[in-house]
Amino acid sequence: MVVLAASIVTKSGKAVISRQFREMQRSRIEGLLASFPKLTSTGQQHTTVETEHVRYVYQPLEELFIVLITNRQSNILQDIESLHLFARVVTDICRSCDEHDILRNAFELLCAFDEIISEGYRENVNLSQVKSIIEMESHEERIQEIIAKNKEQEAKEELKRRAKQFDMQKKEAQKRGQGFMQGNFSSQNNYMGGRFSPALEPTVQTTMDSPYVSRSSTPPAPSSKARGMQLGRKPKSTDLFEAIKTEVEEPLLKSSRSSVSGGGMTKNPEGIHVNIEERVSLAANKDGGLEQMEVRGVLTLRVGDGSSGRVRLTLQAADDPAINFKTHPNVDKSVFKNEKAVQMRDTSRAFPVNQNLEVVRWKFTTRDETAVPLTINCWPSPAGDGSCDVNIEYELEADQLELRDVVVSIPLPAEPSVTVHSADGSYFVDRQRRSLDWQLPVINSSNKAGSLECNIPGENVDGFFPVMVSFVSERLICDVDVNDVQNLETDAPAEFTKDILLSADDYTIG
Repeated sequence: MVVLAASIVTKSGKAVISRQFREMQRSRIEGLLASFPKLTSTGQQHTTVETEHVRYVYQPLEELFIVLITNRQSNILQDIESLHLFARVVTDICRSCDEHDILRNAFELLCAFDEIISEGYRENVNLSQVKSIIEMESHEERIQEIIAKNKEQEAKEELKRRAKQFDMQKKEAQKRGQGFMQGNFSSQNNYMGGRFSPALEPTVQTTMDSPYVSRSSTPPAPSSKARGMQLGRKPKSTDLFEAIKTEVEEPLLKSSRSSVSGGGMTKNPEGIHVNIEERVSLAANKDGGLEQMEVRGVLTLRVGDGSSGRVRLTLQAADDPAINFKTHPNVDKSVFKNEKAVQMRDTSRAFPVNQNLEVVRWKFTTRDETAVPLTINCWPSPAGDGSCDVNIEYELEADQLELRDVVVSIPLPAEPSVTVHSADGSYFVDRQRRSLDWQLPVINSSNKAGSLECNIPGENVDGFFPVMVSFVSERLICDVDVNDVQNLETDAPAEFTKDILLSADDYTIG
């Protein structure tokens, strides 16, 4: 038995892949495969056909044929057995036996062919042996991987142990500096007799006051800054204390100056400032259908002057029962529910001073596609040359919103290169992150829709997902706003400032 070649061909005789096991010219093999369809008879169940010089042993493989070209003296029974093994190897390696899948797994298939036939003669192997040879499993390699994982696990445990030890040493060092902090903490505990629990969770603002700042109704006295410098005294554990000195001292000095310099929630240190923020998370499938959308919002109040602490905030919000509001425990819930107003449950008490207090939170979850603020459709289609033509479209669904700094990030599955044919806005190829960033400064009702057309290397259409979107807006999805603030002591309107921000937290398509 001598097998000259093993090939996978189309019904027209075009070779998809072919492996020659004897010295033969390429034109000779191509000529034999081109004449193969003319020799087969339609409607008959033959699996062999002979010519003057060679024999074809073949088997249908969906829309293709797998063909062994042998000499005429070869044992036909052994040839058919080898053919069946070739077919089982192909179906095992390829999910669907179409031309595209065959080409994508061509290297593995040709390696498997070489394990079945060597120099034209059949090797004594079966399918499981061929698979284990192709996978190149090594017992020594598995042992080395186990050893490496054990070392990595030991390193992680050692890291945790050292971190815990450092935390304990840090706490001891902080106790030695407690004499300085005691004055500040006592002012917190004595505030309103300790009846007010000011913070439910850390506020979402990025510029927060340090927890060491005094929360009394008067600004921090200059002496607090001077006392902060007492941390420089040398205790016994000098080296450790010096290592954490900046972690304790610098936040204190920065926060004590924040009442003068301002920034974030301290824009109006002497008055009332309101910060309203929403974060939207969205998960959509590759076809653009909505799977889940969640909006989380928080209204943060900061009172900078003790004389304006007794206030009432009148709110507006979208009239949607799906929006779930929650208020701070010390806020009057009945007033909020009936009048959409925020005030203390005991109106004789004032809101805490110089604190970023989250007074209202809300959550909105839906699968209604009409609630989506911005839809993104990504349409990759193979171009047939190892690349894909990708069309990306956006459409603003919420006309009342004006989205700014919009960035649509598309993964680049192959090499980080893109040929853009047309684009609204601008684009940037991030070679480090291997992504195409489509940048749109503003999306509003005047430019509700836009598109980008490009060609990207890579034929796997799933590789262009997930598409990530980021944006900000000064208008919220749940339309929460503060209309006015009233001073309950004088029954007069109080001046206030406010910041409103909507941002995309995890906006994913695909």
